Order: sequence, then structure tokens, then C-alpha cells
Amino acid sequence: MSSSAKALEPAFQGAGQRIGTEIWRIENFQPVPLPKSDYGKFYSGDSYIILQTSPGRGGAYLYDIHFWLGKDTSQDEAGTAAIKTVELDAVLGGRAVQYRELQGHETDKFLSYFKPCIIPLEGGVASGFKKPEEEEFETRLYICKGKRVVRLKQVPFSRSSLNHDDVFILDSKDKIFQFNGANSNIQERAKALEVIQFLKEKYHEGTCDVAIVDDGKLQAESDSGEFWVLFGGFAPISKKVATEDDIIPEKTPAQLYRPYELLVTFFITLILGSIADGQVKTVDGELSKSILENNKCYLLDCGSEVFVWVGRVTQVDERKVAIQAAEDFVASQNRPKSTHITRVIQGYETHSFKSNFDSWPSGSAPSVAEEGRGKVAALLKQQGVGMKGASKSAPVNEEVPPLLEGGGKIEVWCINGSAKTPVPNEDVGKFYSGDCYIVLYTYHSSERKEDYYLCSWIGKDSIEEDQKMAAKLCTTMYNSLKGRPLQGRIFQGKEPPQFVAIFQPMVILKGGLSSGYKNYIADKGLNDETYTVDGVALISISGTSLHNNKALQVEAVATSLNSNGCFLLQTGSAIFSWHGNQSTFEQQQLAAKVAEFLKPGSAVKHAKEGTENSSFWFALGGKQSYTSKKLSPEVEEIYNFSQDDLLTEDILILDTHAEVFVWVGQSVDSKEKQNAFEIGQKYVEMAVSLEGLSPNVPLYKVTEGNEPCFFTTYFSWDPAKASAHGNSFQKKVMLLFGSGHSAEEKSSSSNNGGPTQRASALAALNSAFKSSPSPRAGSAPKPGGTSSASQRAAAVAALSSVLTAEQKRSSSVSPARPSRSPPAEATLPAPVKSEDSVEVEDSKEVSEVKETEAVEPVLETNGEDSISKTEIDQDENGSECSQSTFSYEQLRAKSDNPVTGIDFKRREAYLSEEEFQSVLGMTKESFYKLPKWKQDMLKRKVDLF
Repeated sequence: MSSSAKALEPAFQGAGQRIGTEIWRIENFQPVPLPKSDYGKFYSGDSYIILQTSPGRGGAYLYDIHFWLGKDTSQDEAGTAAIKTVELDAVLGGRAVQYRELQGHETDKFLSYFKPCIIPLEGGVASGFKKPEEEEFETRLYICKGKRVVRLKQVPFSRSSLNHDDVFILDSKDKIFQFNGANSNIQERAKALEVIQFLKEKYHEGTCDVAIVDDGKLQAESDSGEFWVLFGGFAPISKKVATEDDIIPEKTPAQLYRPYELLVTFFITLILGSIADGQVKTVDGELSKSILENNKCYLLDCGSEVFVWVGRVTQVDERKVAIQAAEDFVASQNRPKSTHITRVIQGYETHSFKSNFDSWPSGSAPSVAEEGRGKVAALLKQQGVGMKGASKSAPVNEEVPPLLEGGGKIEVWCINGSAKTPVPNEDVGKFYSGDCYIVLYTYHSSERKEDYYLCSWIGKDSIEEDQKMAAKLCTTMYNSLKGRPLQGRIFQGKEPPQFVAIFQPMVILKGGLSSGYKNYIADKGLNDETYTVDGVALISISGTSLHNNKALQVEAVATSLNSNGCFLLQTGSAIFSWHGNQSTFEQQQLAAKVAEFLKPGSAVKHAKEGTENSSFWFALGGKQSYTSKKLSPEVEEIYNFSQDDLLTEDILILDTHAEVFVWVGQSVDSKEKQNAFEIGQKYVEMAVSLEGLSPNVPLYKVTEGNEPCFFTTYFSWDPAKASAHGNSFQKKVMLLFGSGHSAEEKSSSSNNGGPTQRASALAALNSAFKSSPSPRAGSAPKPGGTSSASQRAAAVAALSSVLTAEQKRSSSVSPARPSRSPPAEATLPAPVKSEDSVEVEDSKEVSEVKETEAVEPVLETNGEDSISKTEIDQDENGSECSQSTFSYEQLRAKSDNPVTGIDFKRREAYLSEEEFQSVLGMTKESFYKLPKWKQDMLKRKVDLF
């Protein structure tokens, strides 16, 4: 099929030859490569094909193909995109996973290619759209949805588009506003800030201002007022009206439809008429991998997603018909637009496809590429019973993994009944396979004073009671250390390098010392093979460096030897160090170290392979043949995630295939935190059956803020992000604009009045009168063509209605504290109804505005006394405070002689005028006129933040 496939479409020649993204747009029913500068821009009138190439094992590539259909694209173009997708897959060898993407309902996987989001644009090729440089700037309003991947949708620039439940971005020529609905999601607010940063850099050359406006709150008077002026003045917004975009399809029990022949019948019948009852039947009984035949196509209906499974020996034409049949099936069922259609090829099935089958045995050895798809790490979020993947892969090239800081304190306990017995210092590093242990390693990292690595080690021959007791006592220790340690569960034979590197050396010995193990072998009548200093023992030495220097006691027979390693043979009073012909110098050094560890002060007899004496072979029961085959190390691949995916409100799972981490955010419910290990264990059980994960894989619980280096190595780790406090939105605000902008995110108890409504109305009124009477050159026209006079009139009317409502409330309810409302005589006129009358009475309105400006807007605090804007300003610039001054060296955040008893958020205020000018390069007056985020940025540079 490959020779004919390559002749299908010239535009696809050379596709998939490098890792990354490639995009084609359908123009005149042909795929045309898209310039990289336009990646991420998708026009609603067009259809696109997107190829994502990622690395597999052994140098093979993995392919995902998406065809994206704009909401205004023609049916013919959409059909062309679907067909060309199949042709592209044929060019790539017919093993790609294919996805249909509808505008506004894209899969998370597709959106993850474009950080932080795709930009939806109106128009398309057929409408002759202009290039960005040819366009005049247009003010746009977007609704922003999504916690990890963003769905950005342009909505009409109108107040009626706003609601209390969503996050909106208003992109104007000189300023980008984020409007947070009172009931909007914290994580969506944080993600919207990333989009704003992207828009600022891409379309404003990084120079425009950014403002955050909270629904029902007054955070920054001028910003809030300016925002509402763009909408023609302040007015209450309406409740959200549900649309088709809000319909989330339900996941239903999977139904597998008959193979290719019936799909063709189904397709033809859809064109000619309705399908007779029973013509398309589901496959009855248990869903098993064995049902799927390699020369046929199947349709798997899961409700929220429809899969087309394609047998490996099917033809291109058959695959095209199967895809079309799936689309027509979804349309005939009146499924929501957000129903996804995914095509998988035999041998390259996705996890989400396989998880719908009751049985999916591994069968024969997978292909290199298929094995690669399973041998990657994935970041997963708990969603009920299932898990959701989200990340991007990258191979590991480092020979030495990240290890814990050396020089720490090691404490080890052996489980003995219901207690733990301390292991003597001279025996720390010895582990018996019949016992269980608890290991606590206390060390100092560069970021914190003290860190903890807490693990239970489970011997392969240990009894179940000891295993449970080890887990229980380990959790007790974890709680006693206030949840700070990295907590792990380690099985014998699956020790991660970070664990091994703690011990110099680590030796795993036969048998056990605990009472539980001794009683077990006595009850079963088994021989006690527990290692003793005076007995015969053969120790295998295979490690070559700090992180893999593990020694293991093996059967004391000649067949256990291997030319690629070193062995220690203990024969009562004597100890031999046997060096294989292909062993390394590092292994030989480690052998000497282990010998001294096991039998301190004993003379070691060296025996190079081929020079052994009779006493050596006698101890092994006689000379026999052994292997000289070198075991090739397993090549691993991991996913390289974004640290931004670690949201403080979530529990996530990082599966590297070598270990599994359960990451617990600080804002997670306390009950959920206690279940972290159970969540991890459920995932391991699922991955064992579906992905071939080892059931004894190391399992760690990691708490936010205590991430070890061998966890952070899977991310491009930014310590500043890790140390930020607050919820997801507060963290993002602090990182982008400085800590001064990180306000409390608590929903207002009412959106129907009170000081916050009055403050917002005042803000809109002030901004309306401060704005220039004539529009700036090149500025975007306001919606509806409203003039500045009408904006002022709307603002006056809004404030009047708010004050009237307040007066009605105050007449029936006694205030709990002194009112700051304006006096009764300071009433405002009724709303003006014509633009002409507004312009005539401008001077009258100005005098009325001055009267209202005497009213101080009130900022609500958490149950404390309200403070006025004036009071805040006085405190902010420091002019009203009597305070001492300190030297710059004392005020620095990392000072060796830090000052105490000051407001650490305002370190710069304690500098003298002269030193302030010297350190920050400007006067205090000039500094405090800067935006808060800019102040914080300057303070960071000089270590005053």
C-alpha cells in the first residue's frame, strides 16, 4: 500500500519526518501547507489538517492526525479534510490515530499543541480575509473556558454577552481587561491570565496595560470604570443563558457495532432512506479484544465519544467509508457537537479505547512504536474512577537521574509484629527479603531548611501482616511530620535510583529476621535460608555508580555467575571477590566496599575469571557453565509536562512507567488528601491491566511545595511558581503582576446593590468624565456608536438608580455601622433621554459629578471595618506614616542581618530618600506613581520583594 499511498497527495510528501506539528489548510479542495507564523490561528470558514509527530521507542515515530472544521466551513471542504486525513495516514504507513475536531469542541489533546490557546478568527480563504498587518485593530470580547487547556471563543462585543458564571477577556487597543464573573471558576481565571499575557505579547508588542475587573467588586476604581465605559456605562448584567456549547455529552456503556459490511450498509441507507429495525446490530456479550477481526472496521459508541477501529489489512477506501459512516451515525443520533470521533488502527489503540473492553490481553510482543506509546509518562487527574492524560513526550538522555542531596541523616526500622525496631547504624543498608522496613532520610535542600524522604520497603518474601503494618506505621510517621515528607512505597526489585543512592552500599539478603517471617517458615516447614556472617553466600555486584550500586544475594551455585559483573563469595571464614572478564572498574570497587560492609576487617581473596582455585568452586558445589551475555538496559521515555498543570486544588498522578507519583495540591480537601495512596493504587491496578505496568512499581505521594528533585525533573521547574501561595488565580496574578494584585477570591453575597455596586457606578462615572471628549486616532469605535456624552449620561443614570435603591433600603433597615452614603440633598437628576439634551447640560453634569465625587467609595473587608480609598492611598505612598529608616542591606529579603518588626510587603518604604534613589533609581514619589505590578517587578530586581 505504501507505493500507491505516496502518490495520493503531493502536499503530504515529506510529512511526519520530524517531531512537532505540521498544518495544512484546505484551499480549493486541496491541502496547502500553512506558514508556521499562522500556527494557532484558525478561521471559522475553513477546514484544516494537523499532524502531530512524537517520538516512540527505538527511533520510531508516533502520529496523531486531527482534521479541524470551522463552524462556517462548507460541507464539501469538511468532507475533503476527512478524506485527505485518511490519505495522509496512508502516506505515514497507516498507523496514525485520527480525530475529528469541531470548532469550539476540540479535544484536550488537540488544544495542548497550542499554548496557551488557539485563536478563533472570523472569515476564511473563500471570503478573502486580510492578513493581520492589513487589518485595523478591532476591539474583541472573548469568553475563556478551561482549566488546563483553554477554549477561547469570540462573542459579540456587548454587555449582554457578559454573565456571572464565566471569565471574559476584552481586548482593546490600549488595554486588555479580564472580567471575572462572580461565580466563575478559580482555575479558569488563572488560565485566562495566561491568554492575556499571550495576546499582549502577540498583538500589542508587550506594551499595553492589563486590568482585572471582578464582578460585584471594586478592585481598582479607574480600571473598573474604564471597563464599563467601553460598554456604554455601568449597568447590571444578566444571568447566563444555556446554549448548545454548554451541553456535555454523557458517557454511556460502550456498544460495538457490526463490522465493515454493516457500516457500509448503514452509510448507504442514510443516503437512500431510514434504516430498518435490526439492520444495524450491536455485538452482543462481553467486549473482548478477540472480537475484532483484522480485515474489518468496527464502530464503538461510548456516547461522549465514538471510535472507529480499523483492522490492519483493510484498504484505504474501506477506511474512508468507515470514517464517513461514523460522522453520519453521530448526526443521525442528534448527538451534541461536542461528541468526539476518533479513529484507531489495530495495534495502535489508545488507552481510552482499550478501557471500554472487559478484556484486553497483551498478547504477543508489541511493535516498537506500539510499545513506545505505552512506555511514556503521563500526568493524570482523578476523575471518578478513571484518569485523564495530558502532556507531551520527550526522551530521557541523562545517564544519571536527579538524586537527593547527600550528607543527610538515615534512619531505618524493621517491622517486627506491631512495632518497628531500629536497625543498628552498622547494619543500615542491609535489607532481608523476608522483612519490611521503614526508611526516613532527612536532608537539607537549597530551597528549604529541612526535607524528608519517607518510604516503606517491602521484601518479596515478607508476610502480608508485616506489609500492612509497615504502611500503617509509615503513615503515622508522615502525619507526625505534619505531612511534609515525600512518602513512598518501595517493592524489592523495583527500587528507584533515589532510594538506592541513600545507602552506600545497599545489599539485599535472603531470609528474614522478624518474628513474623520466622513464624511463617516454621508453620510451613520451610528451610530458613536467612543470611549469616559465617554461612555460605554469593552476592551479585552489578551497579556502576551511586544510584544503582545495589548488591543482591543469589543462589550459591556456579550458574549464577556472569562475566559482565562481579561477585562476592562468602565461605565461612573466607571471602572471595570474583571479577568477570567484562566487569568494570566501578563494579570492582563496589565489590570491595560491600565486602568490608558485610565482613569488616576480613581479608579478601581476589579471583579473576579463569583463575579460580578448587576451594572457590567447591563452595559453589562444583564448576559449571554460566552466561556471559550482557543485559541491555531498558530505554525509557517520559512526558515533559508544564508545571502550570499542577493546580493547587487538584490531586494528579504522574506515571513515568518506572514509578508513579500522586501529587496532592495544598488546596485539596483534607479527606481527599488522606485517600491519596488509595487513588494511586487504583490507578496502578488499572494500568497493570491496560498498559502492562508492573504491579510492584514504586508509588509515591508528593505534597505541593515539597516536590523532590526526581519529581521536578519531569517539568521545566520554576521555583517561583512552586513557592507562590494562594489559589490558582492568586498565584497567577502574583507571578504576572506582583503580590499587590493578589486579592481574596470570595464571591460576593449579593450582586444586587450595596457599596460595591455604588463604587462600580462611581468608577464608571469618573472614567466617563476623565476620558477625552474626542476619540483618539485609530481607536476602536464603541459598540453601537455611543458618544462620550451618552456614556456620561448612562453612568449618571446608573449611579442615580443605585443611590435610590440604597436610600430605600436604609429607610427600612438600620445600618450596622456609620453610613458613608451621600447626604439626602446630594441627589442626582433623573436619567437624560436624548443625546442633544446631554450635550447642552454638560456643564450642569460636571458640577453634579463634583458633588458625587465627595462620596468616598467603600471597599468591603472580611467582616472588619470598611476603609476608604483615600486611606488606602495614604498608606500606599507612605506619606501619612511615621516610621524609622533602615539600611538597604538590612531590608534585603536575603539579608544576613535582617530587620524585624516591619511590614515586609513594603520593605522599600523604610529606605532613606537618598538610598531609595540609589537603589531604585527614582524618587519615592515617582516610584509610587507606577502600576503596582511594575513596582513589584523593580523590587524583585533589587531583592526587596
